[in-house]
Amino acid sequence: MSAQQSVLIPEQRNANPRRGTRSGRADGGIRPRAAASTVWYLRLLAVLNIVAVISLPFREEVHEHNGGEFFTPYLATAGLISAALALFLALVMRRRKRAAWIFNLLLAGPLLALYTVALTQDRYQRHVFNWISALLTALFVVALLLGRKEFHAVGDRSNPRLALAVGAGGLLVSATLGTLLVSATNRVPGTPLGDRIAYTLLRGISVGPLADRFDTVVAPRWVDVLVNVLMAATFLLVLYACFRSPRGLELLGEEDEARLRALLARHGERDSLGYFALRRDKAVIWSPSGKAAIAYGVRGGVTLASGDPIGDPEAWPGAIEAWLREARRHAWTPAVMGAGEEAGTVYARHGLDALELGDEAIVDRSDFTLEGRAMRGVRQAHKRVRRAGYTVRVRRHEDIPEAEMGALTDKADLWRDGGTERGFSMALGRLGDPADGRCVMLECHDSDGEPRAVLSFVPWGERGLSLDLMRRDRNSDNGLMEFMVIELLLRAEEFGVERVSLNFAMFRSVFERGTRLGAGPVLRLWCSVLTFLSRWWQLESLYRANAKYRPVWEPRYLLFEKSADLPRIGIAAARAEGFLAPPALPRFASRRPAHPDRRLPAPPPAAPAARSGRPTP
Repeated sequence: MSAQQSVLIPEQRNANPRRGTRSGRADGGIRPRAAASTVWYLRLLAVLNIVAVISLPFREEVHEHNGGEFFTPYLATAGLISAALALFLALVMRRRKRAAWIFNLLLAGPLLALYTVALTQDRYQRHVFNWISALLTALFVVALLLGRKEFHAVGDRSNPRLALAVGAGGLLVSATLGTLLVSATNRVPGTPLGDRIAYTLLRGISVGPLADRFDTVVAPRWVDVLVNVLMAATFLLVLYACFRSPRGLELLGEEDEARLRALLARHGERDSLGYFALRRDKAVIWSPSGKAAIAYGVRGGVTLASGDPIGDPEAWPGAIEAWLREARRHAWTPAVMGAGEEAGTVYARHGLDALELGDEAIVDRSDFTLEGRAMRGVRQAHKRVRRAGYTVRVRRHEDIPEAEMGALTDKADLWRDGGTERGFSMALGRLGDPADGRCVMLECHDSDGEPRAVLSFVPWGERGLSLDLMRRDRNSDNGLMEFMVIELLLRAEEFGVERVSLNFAMFRSVFERGTRLGAGPVLRLWCSVLTFLSRWWQLESLYRANAKYRPVWEPRYLLFEKSADLPRIGIAAARAEGFLAPPALPRFASRRPAHPDRRLPAPPPAAPAARSGRPTP
């Protein structure tokens, strides 16, 4: 494996003829090509408009050909608003949003009709540039019409009202700031307020001669540009509000949860992360046969699935196809966090690429022992904590009285590292729910009988456990978590447990191979970078903490459609895991969850391995 931890799962290349297109059609069709050409036209116009703003000669040339007997192609106006509009439309058209297609057609269609009428007059006919402008605009409109069926993604129904509110508020703020700036720098005294406001609004549209008709206002060039930037920013916010993707508020309902539990009862042994599909801040989509499902959440326009699909592997393709169709319908970017190799291969056949994130540590009870020189450090640490008087109690959640469970939940909340709950792909997001009675709780008490730490594991089929939550009192002795894990492994047979899934170690193979004799310079450099970053993020420490149990390492993958989507997917994953909490736009038409009577839980933390929840990829 390369130092970048990148891997292509077998059979994913050329496995699907639809690969590379969101619409599911072959790349060579005329409709996809027409749709793509509209995107490239808008990108080119965005660049030209920005160049026109920066370059005075080019800007004057555009303005000269955009007035009098000349006219320019669609969206070529030499202004930041036009550049912002073209750039934003290129982005949303690339995501095949229907509203963007309608918006472009409503602007370009009448403009083409106007150009056609103008070219019937002699004073416009004699300029070749006008014919070129009309031809380019016509080609854009024709491409829109040919690619019409490619633009199928729907938007949020609350977008129009939100856009109206954002536009009104943004215009008021931008116009006020711009007018104050113009008033402060105007070189002509006694200018009426109305002229200053009108000048500001016209400068917001263009930095060209559009506002030069006002002899009573003479502002510096930098003021004109700044006003145009303010208006462009407002316009971008309005466009975002108009074309944003649905937020995916349809969450896991009681019926879906019951069906998922039935699938887990039959196929839960396949994936240690399967039980985490029961998080109630996820949605679920089913295969046509109902024998498989994918649980996902939507963050920032990314539909983020986690782990393997639930259910019969033969039905996985149906669930994956349904999930991808849903993503295309809403212009969501599809991504999967923490998929295993078998599921990754199936996802790859549906056009997704793979990047190995790291490895999951799995300990087999029959192979675990404290004997031998290799386990000397672990054995001594276990004895040291035991001599200090600490004891561990292991129980199923269903065997814990309600009052005790409430007290343990309060302790877990008190010991949480920081105010933000974290977790999505490898955390259940709740503790003490009666529906999770088969989960296993470990309580660590000191010599005085006071609770000092808790661990919670979710079921992994009938004979496995998967780590969910880790919390400890910060004033307790070090080594409690290791002590509790060892106690669980030594007593696992009492609960019929054969294997235990522990923490996820990101970039494990880099740390393991980067320090070996014969490691290449690129691998050593990558290992050094990750070691440096481990000062702030628990990368190497997680690997070392897990390696002491001598586990089997199971690789986990990130699946994605296009490499260009990785930054966006990374931000969405950080939001889902609780590392980022961007401010949300106001909800003017928020939809009610599918089951509002069920409290949405917060995910548990993924803080330091010695203290809190399971770290995630």
